[in-house]
Amino acid sequence: MAKVLVATEKPFSKVAVDGIKEITDAAGYELSLLEKYTEKSQLLAAVADADALIIRSDKVDAEVLDAAPKLKIVVRAGAGYDNIDLEAATAHKVVAMNTPGQNANSVAELVFGLLVFGVRNFFNGTSGTELKGKRLGILAFGNVGRNVARVAKGFDMQVSAYDAYCPADVIEAAGVKAAKSQEELFDTCDIVSLHIPATAETRQSINYDLVKRLKKGGILVNTARKEVIDEAGLLRLMEERPDLKYLTDIKPDSDAEFAARCEGRYFATPKKMGAQTAEANVNAGLAAARQIVDFIEKGITKFQVNK
Repeated sequence: MAKVLVATEKPFSKVAVDGIKEITDAAGYELSLLEKYTEKSQLLAAVADADALIIRSDKVDAEVLDAAPKLKIVVRAGAGYDNIDLEAATAHKVVAMNTPGQNANSVAELVFGLLVFGVRNFFNGTSGTELKGKRLGILAFGNVGRNVARVAKGFDMQVSAYDAYCPADVIEAAGVKAAKSQEELFDTCDIVSLHIPATAETRQSINYDLVKRLKKGGILVNTARKEVIDEAGLLRLMEERPDLKYLTDIKPDSDAEFAARCEGRYFATPKKMGAQTAEANVNAGLAAARQIVDFIEKGITKFQVNK
């Protein structure tokens, strides 16, 4: 009997856990829960006899994989997967997967919650602006970016996108203007929303020189990853340009400095909120369980992210 461990420092909802159990029970698997753990040693002990692992933002590194000799698959319930050491997973012959698209609408709606809050000057009683007619730039046109474009059209915004890995004709087919480069995206848009992963190529790529291309009154929204921002460069730019705003659900390392130096133009949620809806929580958890069953029973690796 295969054993599936759900290891979540931030637990799934009860509805999600019940759904995961239904899926694993139907497959004849044993389900084990490790919730709200506070020490890595607890995770190391729990994975010792696990064949499959479901995580959220929990870190799976070489030490965790060393402690899990039976482990065949780890699924990150969500789109990002930089909390999994992919090289170590490959070396341990463990398949690593994510669940793309399950949180996409949740993140997209958060983008517009942040934007309405931002353009209305954080509801401080002063006169703000409207989103209607503004040009929104979407950096990366994956599942989240496409949902952002869909919602933006409801606000009657003009929408552009750039994605180095998505053909321009695919972007245009979605009724979105395809920018030729990320520089062009920043040059031509009033607002840019980031949806890029944290990779060697993207880390600190959102820097002083790029963001300064934004039009006067520009807004940068980050619901992607903290690591893609060059914090020192962005902070320097915002001090030089008091017209810019930065809105994010990933509190930067320099949060106190941003708050002190950019008062009224900077907002970060207390914790990452992109996937924090009941619907996204359930969708991602059930998708992870189904992918594990499909892998163990049929060898399906559709959402594998390591080689």
